[in-house]
Amino acid sequence: MAEPNDEAKFDKQDEEDAYGYAEDEPEGLWERYRFYCAWVVALVATLGSLYLSEIAGYMPCDLCWYQRIFMYPLAVLLGIAAYRGDRQIGVYALPLAWIGIGISFYHNLLQWFPSLSGIVPCKSGVPCNQDYLNWFGFITIPLMALTAFALILILLHVKGRRR
Repeated sequence: MAEPNDEAKFDKQDEEDAYGYAEDEPEGLWERYRFYCAWVVALVATLGSLYLSEIAGYMPCDLCWYQRIFMYPLAVLLGIAAYRGDRQIGVYALPLAWIGIGISFYHNLLQWFPSLSGIVPCKSGVPCNQDYLNWFGFITIPLMALTAFALILILLHVKGRRR
């Protein structure tokens, strides 16, 4: 037999979004704009990779293609979620971002330690440990991808404080 308080507890859970916030609570600045920021990061990463391959002429390696497979949908999904105010997007976006950061981390390891390229070498096109771009002696294309995936994960995971 259910107690009267149990019913009120279920009603409260129904009113909360995926991150445990009740919909009638006021939002802070972080909570209001973090999905837009995540979308901007994914969009800049997507457009940047297209610029580097299609305009600058850098041929992507196999791992770059895999990273694109996980970044490009994030630009679309996060854009739609930001526009609609859909906080449930984490269910779809987080797996893409976690897999993407894993691939990106491995790609960075191949550039930092070229001896690892014997484990799973790139099968076609450009070697994955080739360094097309090296700004300031350390900023490479895989490092930019790793940074983008990390920022998206931070923006999706870290909840703001409620007032």
